[in-house]
Amino acid sequence: MSGTIESLTRKISGAADLEAVVRSMKALAASSIGQYQKAVHSLDEYAGTVELALTACLRQVGPGYDTAETGSQNKRGIGAVVFGSDQGLVGRFNEVVVGYAVETLKALPGTITKIWPLGERIHALVADAGMPTGGILPVPGSVNAISGLVGQILIDVQASLERGDVVEVYLFHNHPRSGSVYEPIGKRLCLWTWPGRKQLAAAPWPTNWFRK
Repeated sequence: MSGTIESLTRKISGAADLEAVVRSMKALAASSIGQYQKAVHSLDEYAGTVELALTACLRQVGPGYDTAETGSQNKRGIGAVVFGSDQGLVGRFNEVVVGYAVETLKALPGTITKIWPLGERIHALVADAGMPTGGILPVPGSVNAISGLVGQILIDVQASLERGDVVEVYLFHNHPRSGSVYEPIGKRLCLWTWPGRKQLAAAPWPTNWFRK
């Protein structure tokens, strides 16, 4: 009987220690999430400013910028950057975004030529899906590491564009909705040579400046 009591006591003690560790991990995660949320908000404002500047430039230039794209749509090289997580206890976070990315890319006209996976887990899932990968990009461990990662991605993408490996590049990631709920989204990277510049030129302006 005493052995059973001692065993139960050790288990209770171990559970209490585990609870303390989980509380610490949650507090650390909440702190990190707050920093990333502030960074996302700042980047959203920056991206909006850049897009407005491009819209203004394209409207001033007029329709003359619209040059015909050469080559068959079916021969266009398509690339994608897929953002994931190497953290534990994230459930199907990585599987969801990779599944969405693969489904979306396969539905596009053209050939998928290169995927830049962000994180080892994303890389493994992309490889299992039979998609061509361009090496593993490291998941940033802090907000300060984001700028360096983005710079590396842009350099790799630009090099692939210059070699003609890709013509279109898409970004895929999970987007938070409310609480712990998220959904995968994809967006085509705004490259100056894309027909998508028509949409940018036609984007609504926040004031009546262009109506004068």
